[in-house]
Amino acid sequence: MDTMIAWLADYLLFAMAALALLVWAVGIDRQARTRTAVAAVLGAAFAVLLLTIAAGLHTDPRPFVQNPSLHPLIKHSADNGFPSDHCIAAGLLTSLLAFRHRRTGVVLAAAAVLLAAARVAAHVHHLQDVVAGLALGALAGWLATVVVDQVAGRWAERAIGRFPADRSAADRSSVG
Repeated sequence: MDTMIAWLADYLLFAMAALALLVWAVGIDRQARTRTAVAAVLGAAFAVLLLTIAAGLHTDPRPFVQNPSLHPLIKHSADNGFPSDHCIAAGLLTSLLAFRHRRTGVVLAAAAVLLAAARVAAHVHHLQDVVAGLALGALAGWLATVVVDQVAGRWAERAIGRFPADRSAADRSSVG
């Protein structure tokens, strides 16, 4: 059982990223793919910002630091465990894909919860670390998606205003 917990705690995030990348590449249309890619970059920046702020506001020694009789199932440094960066990444991936492909979002959400549970069971995080990580990652993904969709919507409105449907193609090609 410890081997499975250790694998989930260390590697499940990579499987989640591979699934998200596969669905992004073949499971959504071109426009949504572009928006999701831009939102992923912006969401990663938001996630790093939220992680930095949260870690600066709260310190939570890892379980194996607080209780030396606990031995982590995976190699880990004895740094601040709050919030879990693995869980921030899992929450970010989940929220980014949930807006574009709901079924994948549900699968990623279940995997994110499993990852969080494995990180706690592996004695590298407390419950509050993983819950905060999932919430901050989801917030970063949601915020990035909203910003990208709003900006893309405004660009589309401007393009439609520049090229009204009642103008001919020849008229549109002469507009600079």
